[in-house]
Amino acid sequence: MDELLRQKILALIDEHRIMTIATLRPDGWPQATTVGYVNDGMTLWFLCGLESQKAKNLALDSRVSITIDHDTPDIMAITGLSMAARTHRVTDRAEAEKVLRMLPLKYPDAPPGTASMRMPAPEEVALFRVEPEIISVLDYTKGFAHTDLVTC
Repeated sequence: MDELLRQKILALIDEHRIMTIATLRPDGWPQATTVGYVNDGMTLWFLCGLESQKAKNLALDSRVSITIDHDTPDIMAITGLSMAARTHRVTDRAEAEKVLRMLPLKYPDAPPGTASMRMPAPEEVALFRVEPEIISVLDYTKGFAHTDLVTC
């Protein structure tokens, strides 16, 4: 992977806090939902409810599609990432605790000490590590629908 492209991918991941993740339902239909995430480089983590549809879907099929982007009034200013990735349920308590400590750092503008920022214990959530396999880097500033494809 070209270093300039790698830096662009990392910048886009680092400057955002939410992503859309599509999982596969048992009936084969995709299900897209929005989740918050934290990252260390290109490895991302998100959490969801233990009994959520996402957790159930991922128990059957670890493949996901992800988008990370933002709204812009200028169509030619669209930038973002689209990824094909695999998820791994985090069962290691040390990794889970590390990720839960990272969450408030990604959301520094959340009011401290409020119920909305009470970090759950690792056993209260389903935590997933996301490892990209293919990344499409969207950059319309280089031309309409310009995409650079990266295999990880």
